[in-house]
Amino acid sequence: MSITRTDQYFFNWINGGQAESEKAMPVLNPATGEMIGRVPDLDEASVRNAVDSAYRAFPSWAALPARERSRYLNDWAQRIEQDREQLARLLSLEQGKPLREALGEIAGTADIIRWYAEEGKRAYGEIIPASNAGQQLLVYREPVGVVGLITPMNFPAATVARKVAPALAAGCTVILKPAESTPMIALALFRRLMETELPAGVANLVTGDASVIGQCLMSDARVRKISFTGSTKVGKRLMEQAAQSVKKVSLELGGNSPAIVFPDADLDKAAADLAANKFENCGQVCNGINLIYAHEDIRDALIAKLLPIVQALKVAPGDVPGADIGPLINERAVEKVERLVRDAVAKGANILAGGERLTGDGFAAGYFYAPTLLSNVKRDMSITHEEIFGPVATVLTFKTEEEVLANANDTAYGLASYVYTSDFTRIHRIIQGLQTGNIGVNGTSLAYTQAPFGGIKESGIGREGGRQGLEEFMSLKYVALTTV
Repeated sequence: MSITRTDQYFFNWINGGQAESEKAMPVLNPATGEMIGRVPDLDEASVRNAVDSAYRAFPSWAALPARERSRYLNDWAQRIEQDREQLARLLSLEQGKPLREALGEIAGTADIIRWYAEEGKRAYGEIIPASNAGQQLLVYREPVGVVGLITPMNFPAATVARKVAPALAAGCTVILKPAESTPMIALALFRRLMETELPAGVANLVTGDASVIGQCLMSDARVRKISFTGSTKVGKRLMEQAAQSVKKVSLELGGNSPAIVFPDADLDKAAADLAANKFENCGQVCNGINLIYAHEDIRDALIAKLLPIVQALKVAPGDVPGADIGPLINERAVEKVERLVRDAVAKGANILAGGERLTGDGFAAGYFYAPTLLSNVKRDMSITHEEIFGPVATVLTFKTEEEVLANANDTAYGLASYVYTSDFTRIHRIIQGLQTGNIGVNGTSLAYTQAPFGGIKESGIGREGGRQGLEEFMSLKYVALTTV
């Protein structure tokens, strides 16, 4: 069954009802360039209305017992699961990823919501041993208040769940702003959230000009937290604006993730894992591998195992059976990949596979780039310092553990790193030596709902996932109680 075209108008959600605008924004299919839907382009007054609604709804939602909030979340997850295929097809159509990946993302979206439906019941406080007789020292965990949530285009369903679910579970009310290129799946998810009869104003969704919405959220002192996933450049700007009213912020930003392969690694497993990570979602993954550091003793052997995997990847629109890689999200994304590959080749890199935009039959109107493998990559190339965010695997060579650690840490980013070795003592040295928020050892899967995910340095602050993801939406209140 193919994904069908749609010209549907997707309403926003403000104060429990549908919201629209005289102006609309088109949403394009990145595989064809065709308009597939329209969403409201809200003005400042409409966004203010969303903040007003969330602010009014906060006291009663925060006072609701956690198990009552949990019921809404579980109902939401169930509705998503019931419509999994429909939602996955919309996601694939809008974002471009293969239907197989989209189905997995929708399933993961429901899992995240269910997990926080339970974790919200466990936001425990604390009793501290007192210093004086007749005294109790108490610590309460309370919802931070109204929160603004800004999600990216690469996982536009899962990131909605990773932000909205813990915020609601904590007792916060929310205003969600999805990426301009992929708003329809967020709106479809919210429609199912509204079907749970969630109290009006608890969850609001707005689309439109990012600068207009961002300015409204950042300038309003009633919005007490911002959670943003996106570029480091935008994250820095939001952090500056948040300082004006001292908002709490969580930022999941760019990365430059290395994968280090030592001579004692299982090369078959390493090659399969590295390719799966690198080419998932056409390379548009925040913790996707940017650089593969292969020890000089096994570099050629690793490349020999990687090359046929890369060459066998099938590039096609997401609805084509057997598609492994869909399009990049837009023209700007393709141009960035082209620039980085050109610079690398000009400075001596070798193209072993791919290395070009695809423009033949079935590709001409979309944003497709061939799965690419580059060897002889050096540290002076732009591709080693900028996040690729595309289907390009780069192989560098190293001699010593000290050398590769220094190179891996020589970046402004610190989101994720990966290492392949069977040496147990080396594993612990590398874990201690890598300056990064997340590390995969002999594997490249990191996105587990029960685990905290986030970066250091310019890759961001705060965590999503795990109990830490819930705590990001809570404040501590300490009470020194003396009994009379």
